[in-house]
Amino acid sequence: MGKAVNQTSVQEFILLGFSNHPELQIFLFLIFFIIYTVAFMGNLLILLVVIADSRLHTPMYFLLGNLSFIDICYMSGTVPQMLANFLHEAKTISYSRCMAQIFTLISCVGSECILLAAMAYDRYVAICHPLLYMVIMNRRVCLQMVAASWSGGFLNSLVHTLLTSALSFCGPREIRHFMCDVPPLLELSCTDTALNNMVLHTASVFIGISPCLFIVISYIFIAFAVLRIHSSEGRRKAFSTCTSHLTVVITFFGTALFNYNRSNGGHSLDTDILISTLYCIVTPTLNPIIYSLRNQEVKEALKKLACRKQARF
Repeated sequence: MGKAVNQTSVQEFILLGFSNHPELQIFLFLIFFIIYTVAFMGNLLILLVVIADSRLHTPMYFLLGNLSFIDICYMSGTVPQMLANFLHEAKTISYSRCMAQIFTLISCVGSECILLAAMAYDRYVAICHPLLYMVIMNRRVCLQMVAASWSGGFLNSLVHTLLTSALSFCGPREIRHFMCDVPPLLELSCTDTALNNMVLHTASVFIGISPCLFIVISYIFIAFAVLRIHSSEGRRKAFSTCTSHLTVVITFFGTALFNYNRSNGGHSLDTDILISTLYCIVTPTLNPIIYSLRNQEVKEALKKLACRKQARF
């Protein structure tokens, strides 16, 4: 009976992120509003260009379009709540919205991990088996890859969300974050979280570490294939098709590993929030910039789209 009362008594949580700088709330709102707008429009533009330009109707750009869509969902599930809290003295989020935010966040993170591994396989086939590329990376395989990434992220998130919603919260309601995430909520629970922690660590192996290792192995094979190319120009062109993806992988997994595998103790709230911001906001913002600056085909498609709009006016 006691657990039931404790569980239903929590109607909302308090998000402590940035709350220790009350004098900067409007300034932080403007900064993160600009970042969110740039990230949203950048990823949306990449998605629209991939759809509109027939030259980009290839497996590589089909996967890139899905990456941009995931990043849009990723940020839209967390940043609007953060922006709203900048404008309110009470930095609260309802229990149901908190659970919904956890589901969206983990779904997108898991899907992106798997999708980045699929993109690494695409680059491996393109460089190591170029003559068979269109045979191996056919439309059905591409659809299966995307379906696997979304399904894996969805199922992983569903398990975490259900396990988290089954916890009792009877102590402090203050979350050391600007959004709801599983680890901070486990710290607030007054019930046994052994099962939650076990599932969290198991999922990190299958959804996080395994795709990362797959990407590393793929690029080892790619590196050997590139080194076998005799001309330096040929090597440069071959590896240039991988640089954008490799940069995104290093940024995403680097910030994710740093965020989730660091020690919880000895850090100020500012340090915790800075690290989380790099992982949750900066990375989705950089993805469209990286692909638009380092990829000649995307730059040409963007110029073509811009010329079309100018012609209409």
